[in-house]
Amino acid sequence: MDIATLRVKTKTELQELLQETQAELRVLRFKVSENQLKDVRAVREARQTIAQIQTLLSANTTQNN
Repeated sequence: MDIATLRVKTKTELQELLQETQAELRVLRFKVSENQLKDVRAVREARQTIAQIQTLLSANTTQNN
């Protein structure tokens, strides 16, 4: 997901998306360990999206204080 799309989302939307992406990453890791996942890049993309969401949430918290 690209950062511009994430920036327009509200805090609650970001938190929901973070939970969904973390759950998706968990599933992807299980699939990798069982050799069921052909696109291992999906793990990297999920981790990157999680990091971007956490950064935006942290920045929003810092701005509000």
